[in-house]
Amino acid sequence: MSPPAARRRPPVKNPMLVAGIMSGTSGDGVDVALVAIRGRGWQRKVELLAFAGYPYSGRERARILAACDASALAVAELSRLSFWLGERFAEAVERTCRQARLPVGQLDLIASHGQTVYHQGTAAPYLGRRIASTLQLGEIACIAERTGVTTVGDFRVGDVAAGGQGAPLVPLLDYLLLRDRKETRVALNIGGIANVTLLPAGGEATAVRAFDTGPGNMVLDALVGRYSGDALRFDRDGRLAAAGKVIAPVLRAFLRDPYYRRRGPKSAGREQYGAGFAARWLDACGPAARPEDVIATATALTARSIAGALAREKTLRRVIASGGGVHNRTLMAMLATELATTLPGCTLSSAAAWGLPDDAKEAIAFAVLGHATLLGEAGNLPGVTGARHPVVLGKVVQGRNAKP
Repeated sequence: MSPPAARRRPPVKNPMLVAGIMSGTSGDGVDVALVAIRGRGWQRKVELLAFAGYPYSGRERARILAACDASALAVAELSRLSFWLGERFAEAVERTCRQARLPVGQLDLIASHGQTVYHQGTAAPYLGRRIASTLQLGEIACIAERTGVTTVGDFRVGDVAAGGQGAPLVPLLDYLLLRDRKETRVALNIGGIANVTLLPAGGEATAVRAFDTGPGNMVLDALVGRYSGDALRFDRDGRLAAAGKVIAPVLRAFLRDPYYRRRGPKSAGREQYGAGFAARWLDACGPAARPEDVIATATALTARSIAGALAREKTLRRVIASGGGVHNRTLMAMLATELATTLPGCTLSSAAAWGLPDDAKEAIAFAVLGHATLLGEAGNLPGVTGARHPVVLGKVVQGRNAKP
């Protein structure tokens, strides 16, 4: 089954060179993937040419996270931050092209996820209507102007407008690259939020299911920053968690959250697992708790919530993990233990073993989504997001490279 497409489609250049940009909910930095894409629909062939990540400075990250966690923010701050991010994203593309010895002018397209500062996938009352909404910053006009390359961005809003959660969108890439005729698989991404894509053996795209399972690295990063006075951004290799013991009553209490029992479509973000959640977590652990124990317990929450979300999938044989969380050895060990208990015979491996660098998958995914947009093809899977119908995602700003 190919994604629905607009009637009039432009000719396809083979290959098309696309830069995918990702700035995730952790606010760590900007990832850029340079990708060669051939073909259309489920016949696409995707080749990663180069990948690079550029961390934000402490000051930059603090400003981004402040915007994400604020209950109210000055319009001027949102506007300035959006244009600043657009310039930052353009700079990251240029740097990656230089490192790859690929002139930026040879790119056919740039596709930017943007920086999510607010995401409410479920409709709620507002001014007499029920409204869901999502907001990503990073002005794509800045990217197109600085690089001269046609740029696509703002992918999530089209799905939300069609009644979907606006997330997750990466399952399109998961189905394209990781599906198997004989083996039921799950593609797991552990970023700030953890999400899964269920790929039934031999299934069509309509059989794919995906959703956010809950926290990934977001809570862990907040706790590590709090205890280290922001000297550390994350628990490198899971060393702090490895030195701690899980506070079982706290873990049990937080796992009672109804979100973990809900079936998809469902999505989560900083609204659920940001600064407010971290503060409640610290209160629940108590002031006498050792930092290592608090972090170990939060690590167990991520592992347990992922495994719990998969417990019903009795035919599942393989979990293919990506994202920053795969570098946390303690988290991966906890997850392997949980899966061995709930799904005996299911193996856990890294996406790198399948040709997808652990940190690059989301940037690659948005390169593919941008390619689909340019060809007039839908980028959402309605069975995943809950949208009423397939949608061609994103907004396009023509670059100087655009043909008249």
